[in-house]
Amino acid sequence: MTPDELKARIADDGVEFIYAMFVEMHGKPCAKLVPVTAIDDLLEVGAGFAGFAAGPLSQTPADPDILAIPDPDSYVQLPWQPNVAAMQCDPTVEGAAWPYAPRVILKQMLAQAAQQDLVLKAGVEVEYSLLAREADGSLRPADERDTSALPCYDARGLTTALDHLTTVSRHMDAMGWGNYANDHEDANGQFEQNFQYADALTTSDRLIVLRLMLHTLARRQDLYATFMPKPFADKTGNGLHTHLSLWSADTD
Repeated sequence: MTPDELKARIADDGVEFIYAMFVEMHGKPCAKLVPVTAIDDLLEVGAGFAGFAAGPLSQTPADPDILAIPDPDSYVQLPWQPNVAAMQCDPTVEGAAWPYAPRVILKQMLAQAAQQDLVLKAGVEVEYSLLAREADGSLRPADERDTSALPCYDARGLTTALDHLTTVSRHMDAMGWGNYANDHEDANGQFEQNFQYADALTTSDRLIVLRLMLHTLARRQDLYATFMPKPFADKTGNGLHTHLSLWSADTD
């Protein structure tokens, strides 16, 4: 997408603000909220971040700031906040891609594959726990009735979370991801919501947005969405099953 095409898309969507986003090595989503009136500066210069403060990016306070350059092809309007869109960024330092940023590392690997006429595609199965906080500060499954000893694929547990799950599903489809399945997983309060596979960069970008969406929608209900591997010692943990496939570039 060219800058002019991007600006036309932003205007057509009625978007007023852009999340300029990237993740650090632990997967924390970092962002700046940029008004669309500053879109030219964002595209040409990037959004500035103190890398050492953002998280693990192999920077110290003595290092120059990171300038996060957005990828217009990653643009997506956020259905749960339609006046806001998100773009994933490539962190740079003094004009060069910062080699300790996950998106930069992935793009380097994809470029090596492309040199061999290969395309890496990825699909992910995102598991998460939907939790509520008790008065004493402890956490429990959001639905107090979700107490089955065998909750996996339980239609009853699925039904009590229907409003949340269907909202996420509709938002996935609105962003063009192709939601194809949603289920109650093996722990109480645990769910999985799937979307179609794509090239590895697109899938990774979508995963960042999905996690942000799940956190946001949960908080609107005074709940918490967590992707922790083991939120409860006595219950099945959350996984992120990743399906990778190499395709010939001429048949992609």
